[in-house]
Amino acid sequence: QVQLVESGGGLGQPGGSLSLSCAASGSIASCHVRGWYRQAPGKQRELVASVTSGGTLANADSVKGRFTISSDNAKNTVYLQMNRLKPEDTAVYYCNVRSFVRSYWGQGTQVTVSS
Repeated sequence: QVQLVESGGGLGQPGGSLSLSCAASGSIASCHVRGWYRQAPGKQRELVASVTSGGTLANADSVKGRFTISSDNAKNTVYLQMNRLKPEDTAVYYCNVRSFVRSYWGQGTQVTVSS
């Protein structure tokens, strides 16, 4: 099985940047969809960005042009580069990878954007 651990969260300034990492315990080569989700207090969890094994990207409209997802199979790691942060980006961010048989979630990392 795959275990995911997110890191890189914390306090960011409006207009600043943060980089999130999602390290997998084992190979994620078989996980054809990798993504980041976020959940703010009182709101539903929403997709932030995802990438497929074929390179197809998807982004929430709210983060287009600001956030970039990437994946490194050799390092078994998924990344989320967050630029031009806004207070509205404040949420718990979760890593998700999905194979044809299972979906795996990390425990989440808090991102707070405030001046």
